Amino acid sequence: MNNNLTYDFAIVGGGIVGLATAMTLGDCYPDAKILVLEKENDWASHQTGNNSGVIHSGIYYKPGSFKARFCREGSRSMVEFCQQHDIPHEVCGKVIIATTTAQLPLLDNLYERGIANGLGVRKLSAAEVAEYEPHVSCLAGIHVPTTGIVDYKKVAQKYVEIIQAQGGELKLGTKVERIRHTSNRTVLDTNSGSFETKFTINCAGLQSDRIAKKSGVDPQAKIVPFRGEYYELVPEKRYLVKGLIYPVPNPAFPFLGVHFTRMIDGSVHAGPNAVLSFKREGYHKTDFDFKDLAEVLTYPAFWKLAAKHADEGIKEIVRSWSKAAFVRSLQQLIPEVREQDVVPTHAGVRAQALKADGSLVDDFLLVPGKNAMHVCNAPSPAATSSLEIGKAIVAAISQSPSQANTVKV
Repeated sequence: MNNNLTYDFAIVGGGIVGLATAMTLGDCYPDAKILVLEKENDWASHQTGNNSGVIHSGIYYKPGSFKARFCREGSRSMVEFCQQHDIPHEVCGKVIIATTTAQLPLLDNLYERGIANGLGVRKLSAAEVAEYEPHVSCLAGIHVPTTGIVDYKKVAQKYVEIIQAQGGELKLGTKVERIRHTSNRTVLDTNSGSFETKFTINCAGLQSDRIAKKSGVDPQAKIVPFRGEYYELVPEKRYLVKGLIYPVPNPAFPFLGVHFTRMIDGSVHAGPNAVLSFKREGYHKTDFDFKDLAEVLTYPAFWKLAAKHADEGIKEIVRSWSKAAFVRSLQQLIPEVREQDVVPTHAGVRAQALKADGSLVDDFLLVPGKNAMHVCNAPSPAATSSLEIGKAIVAAISQSPSQANTVKV
């Protein structure tokens, strides 16, 4: 063991959820020995560091779900955190628009969901949408005032600073390779030695199901990585977008569709599409890992999902390889956009949990284990919700960490 030290809590994964959890633990248990292990050489290297930077409102999510509740509350707590720590952010609001008559009933349904989720949404005519976004072409829209933008890497770095100030121990470049259980302790064997802990919290994102299995827990689903590719408006065309512009999502397809997002640095990103990544942490089209891909292709549930969404899936693949097709999707929102107006920018990979029956896990999935809690599905809006997820995990652990395996969040 390292220094023969037993930690009270060990968090596996140094993304924004793992860091928020560690920070919340430090607040609630100031005398506890807390350890965060991250396999990369930087914090928030994957989903956190490659997302769109949106502070989501919660309008899309089923009323009463973890996502709806945590996102609504998280949009407030994230803004308050940024204000408290002078992190650049902006509550700019967003518009969601219908561009065809077939989308109008879907827009109405989305408006009703926003009301049910306690959001101050407002219906807009086409003329009213133009007051927010003059270059948009649509039939009608919704304004969502609580949506904002921030750099989540900076938020995560502030979490790190607070954990350090609390006395927590943070280790980069430390990959968990094996997990062993004793009667009342867990041993995490890593490439940098072994660490003993009374309680483990798995926030490993793209690797979360594998960490759960190493711990002897059925994660109830398998992580399937979907790469989201973005373009960026060239600087002289940024005037086309004032804030955030989203289409009405297709309710039969589990992704939001390409949209425009003004980032906190003033740049404007357009996308993403959603295509299967051939590597769990594959941010480029040429990234490939045989084990990762084989796991997906030999998982019967993936083929059920692919068959169900074959038409949309083919469109996403076409958009991935054809800039012209990608731009045509953007032109449905802003007709003025031309191919020369956008250039490729970074991609992100979404860690999406897929159940054995071929259905996507559509909510945050927290799975209890022996002296452990496993966060096995936390894609967007997890960054927005990170403080609330951290609070929920700590609440489940309560005053008796060894008994958290009996508590379901």
